[in-house]
Amino acid sequence: MPSPAPFEPEVDIVSDVVCPWCIIGYLQLQKACAITGFRTKVRWHPFELNPKMPDEGQDMRAHLAEKYGTTTAQSRETRQQLAALGADLGFAFNLADDSRMVNTFRAHQMIEWADEQGRQNVMKQALFAAHFSQGRDVSSVETLADIAAEQGFDRGQALAVLGDARFAATVRAMQNFWIDRGIRGVPGMVFQKKHLLTGAQGVDTYVAMLNRLAGEAA
Repeated sequence: MPSPAPFEPEVDIVSDVVCPWCIIGYLQLQKACAITGFRTKVRWHPFELNPKMPDEGQDMRAHLAEKYGTTTAQSRETRQQLAALGADLGFAFNLADDSRMVNTFRAHQMIEWADEQGRQNVMKQALFAAHFSQGRDVSSVETLADIAAEQGFDRGQALAVLGDARFAATVRAMQNFWIDRGIRGVPGMVFQKKHLLTGAQGVDTYVAMLNRLAGEAA
């Protein structure tokens, strides 16, 4: 008699590549997987924190002050907190006073293109690292094409995808799908199509969720 298939829950993650809590939450989930021994089937879905952000972007400090009322001192404290959390999870946050917030609509189109090739997570992780660790402009067509090439994608095809915006309508439709279902903050993680956790909930919470799903599956 064949052995049963290993438990591998599906996790839909609604997120933006300029959301620090999205990469933190994802890495916490991966740590929970290592603790429990469970693998997950992760599928990324687009969300724009700042859909009206102009192409030239905005100074990060000015953006946070304008949107959340964050002071300069609070901004620096948050950067230090993120750096510590990231270091614990093996991710480098290299945010500085002159960091910028940018438009991410093109970046989401790159992720959908990569998904068509079965490499969605590769592109997503590369974009997280490009923005947070390397300080690169993930709204720039040339930069996005460079990032794609660095991950083994065809640079010319990346430029073509961005040039004709063939995934733009798909990204907009997916964004609206999740907004219509009440997603207002990210990361929004939906486990097995029925359990929603919003925000970076911590390793222990994800361990508990995975164990709960395993119990339900049994």
